[in-house]
Amino acid sequence: MARSRKRATAAARGPQPAAAAAAVPEPAAAAEADAAGDLVLRPPNLRVAFAAMALFLAPFSYLAFVHYPLDADLRRSILICGAISLVGFLVVLRLVPVAARYLLRRGMFGKDINKKGLLMGEIKVPESLGIVVGIVYLVIAILFQHYNFAPDSIWLVEYNAALASVCFMILLGFIDDVLDIPWRVKLVLPAIAALPLLMAYAGGTSIIIPKPLASYVGVEVLELGWMYMLFMLLLAVFCTNSINIHAGLNGLEVGQTVVISAAVLIHNVMRIGSSKDPETQQAHAFSIYLVLPFLTTSLALLGFNWYPSSVFVGDTYTYFAGMTLAVVGILGHFSETLLLFFLPQVLNFLCSVPQLFHFVHCPRHRLPSFEKRTGLLTGTKDGNLVNIFLRLFGKCSEKSLCIRLLIFQALSCLFCFWLRYMLTGWYK
Repeated sequence: MARSRKRATAAARGPQPAAAAAAVPEPAAAAEADAAGDLVLRPPNLRVAFAAMALFLAPFSYLAFVHYPLDADLRRSILICGAISLVGFLVVLRLVPVAARYLLRRGMFGKDINKKGLLMGEIKVPESLGIVVGIVYLVIAILFQHYNFAPDSIWLVEYNAALASVCFMILLGFIDDVLDIPWRVKLVLPAIAALPLLMAYAGGTSIIIPKPLASYVGVEVLELGWMYMLFMLLLAVFCTNSINIHAGLNGLEVGQTVVISAAVLIHNVMRIGSSKDPETQQAHAFSIYLVLPFLTTSLALLGFNWYPSSVFVGDTYTYFAGMTLAVVGILGHFSETLLLFFLPQVLNFLCSVPQLFHFVHCPRHRLPSFEKRTGLLTGTKDGNLVNIFLRLFGKCSEKSLCIRLLIFQALSCLFCFWLRYMLTGWYK
């Protein structure tokens, strides 16, 4: 869905001189250095990264190590995964400036359209930095196998298949950043990347019929067979592309995935603590092992991508993030809950359908209008949440708009938890 979504950048391609990383605080100095061919990369906003880490990991840690009497081996595995994930956080902080220098040298940069007309809007911002997070994540997830899975573990096959799908999606996302693939082709990419997971999937293909509907269907458990596999495929396609089109602001792509990942972590530990079924517990523990390193590495990238962004994450990150969350939901067996966590993305997609399918005109960048005089964003008639929020609540700065959208994301996740609590015992 490239034409409807493409980042808040003007993709100006072309080889650039090799650059040395430098932190220049003033926009005027940054623009001057950029014009001279130097890489200008502001230091990461560690205050935002650490605040988000404390906010999202504290509830998970409390539930896992205080509230619920989890098995000692499970707690040990979570601690090992968390320790390795924190190392990944530090590695991403170190590697992003290095990768940014190489990407800029190869002409992979953009200019921030939401700052067009300002000196900050003339700075060349390295793109596709999601490749760093993706690689570090894969290394962490592969190393973790040594501490948790026996060579003959039945979960090891699905674990490696999940990593294969994520790796495939990172590759295809980076190819899209380089080649700028048409959006019709992008719809197919997640389906290709999901093949390793689908081929290795050995779990159940049945669903539990909601209690109010069971008498009408005639059975309590309905076997779907190949239709369940099709559902998993469509879920992977949706998660990947929905994050891809809910974009356009500094910090929005990474921020929304951080919020969803934190909600997934909390949901997993709550299900483990409340369930007596060993298979259910193992499925949700499996999900924790996959999403915890994803959350920490994404937090490191958020430090660089927060307003004013010094790097752009590219389709590499949005595809990688969507596929990772889809894999976590599929193998953790909570696809319905995952879709509730994706409520803003669902609404954004539904509002975008007329433009995505060209029933009405769809510009390349469905971004707000930037007022140079005031520095505020004004909503356009484009059908996405970014512009809808501006039309409903009035013009505001890019940073404020991003925070509002992330608060809406968090409230949607809280609504999901409330809904599950209210329907427990009645719905299923």
